[in-house]
Amino acid sequence: MKTLTLAAGLAFGLIGGVATPAFASDPVMGIWQTQVDDGAYAHVKVAPCADQICGHITRTFKDSGEYKSPNIGLKLVWDMVSSGSGKYKGGKIYQPSTEKTFNSKMALSGDVLKVSGCVGPICKKQTWARVK
Repeated sequence: MKTLTLAAGLAFGLIGGVATPAFASDPVMGIWQTQVDDGAYAHVKVAPCADQICGHITRTFKDSGEYKSPNIGLKLVWDMVSSGSGKYKGGKIYQPSTEKTFNSKMALSGDVLKVSGCVGPICKKQTWARVK
């Protein structure tokens, strides 16, 4: 019985009392650099949050170098789920420069992440590069 309990705990990622989503090693996880938007760009940490994928701004930059934007810590991506083959859907993405939230999807190819989203008839897209 103890072996069965241990096996179940490993299967569900519950050993140590911490739930670990099966996608914790998903290739999209890591730090990504956004494209320049309104004169600035950011590093976004993509990580699991509950049973979905989220991204938070960890660093911000302008032409003059790194600066402390009030957007640091801001959740930029949320509710994203993998649909297989490097595709992600069902998420939201926030654009700080316009203060708009877009219905979003992502496509991963190696160290390139294509992020796109729409709000009504307005659609935007960016290509992010993996930092690490």
